[in-house]
Amino acid sequence: MPISDYYRKLREKVGTDLLLLPSVAAVIRNEKSEILFQYPRNSEYWSLPAGAIEPGESPAEAVVREVWEETGLEVEPTHVIGVLGGRDFRHTYANGDQVEYQVTVYECKIVRGTLEAVDGESERLQYFQEDNDPKLALPYPKWVFKSTLERGC
Repeated sequence: MPISDYYRKLREKVGTDLLLLPSVAAVIRNEKSEILFQYPRNSEYWSLPAGAIEPGESPAEAVVREVWEETGLEVEPTHVIGVLGGRDFRHTYANGDQVEYQVTVYECKIVRGTLEAVDGESERLQYFQEDNDPKLALPYPKWVFKSTLERGC
């Protein structure tokens, strides 16, 4: 779902003004240790499977829901890689809506599922080698994509 009723109603009240959005993102690896990225519809950049946390939802619940909606995969969050935010995580959408994401990034393992966009938000889903990641909408630091062993976890 591109925008929930909660955020749609909030937007009706604040217009395109800047919103601070608690959100989540998932680093998901295949058997070759490649990382899954999505290319959202009407975008010019790739993204990790990600999205906003809904009221009453924990960050872990949100990442499971978002990954399912965007990729068709059921995942289990294994640990938090980091929490990112600030000016570098501001984004203005084509319609003028301004957001600043505070992103909890999870390492996730695939439990089951078939790679397909359930909610229609993802135009393409593709795995990339860690050192060959695509151009991203948000400036995730390189350490986010390092394997657990490389990060010392």
